[in-house]
Amino acid sequence: MTDYKFCPRCKTELRVLYEDEYKRLVCPECDFIYYYNSKPTASAVIEDGNRVLLCRRNIEPRKNYWDLPGGFLEAGEHPEEGAKREIKEELEVEIDILDTLGIFMDSYESSESLSTLNIYYLAKIKSGKLRMASEINEIKWFDRDNLPKEMAFKSNTEALSAWRARKTPKKNFGRRNDF
Repeated sequence: MTDYKFCPRCKTELRVLYEDEYKRLVCPECDFIYYYNSKPTASAVIEDGNRVLLCRRNIEPRKNYWDLPGGFLEAGEHPEEGAKREIKEELEVEIDILDTLGIFMDSYESSESLSTLNIYYLAKIKSGKLRMASEINEIKWFDRDNLPKEMAFKSNTEALSAWRARKTPKKNFGRRNDF
């Protein structure tokens, strides 16, 4: 859950309270409750036709795995603005957000000690020339049918599956819709 032992308000030792299926830390002195919330992230599935842009991570966790560009939101930052900021920081390009692709739960560390709520947007490059920030060691366009087998995070795989589903032509089977 967390390594916190003392109340940030009055410094009293926190106690564990079980409420529903959730475990919370509570201060018996001032009634402060520590809510262990998922950290919000915003990322972009940047497409160019049937291709998607992926970044190879140059930092832990999951160093050297392929990832979708994005990152953690700042306090009070709108997710769309956060995605645009992260893409600008990581790739030095500006994007147009076309649509919300999905929201997926995940964890950032292998121990699952940091839960994340990951918002993915469908986007296109608006301007700029692709350049890598130090946290990336490679960028590459991948065809929708030739994506890497293992991505850095489960939410990347889910977002790419949602993107591929949008790109898959719908079959009509010869039926006519008269509605």
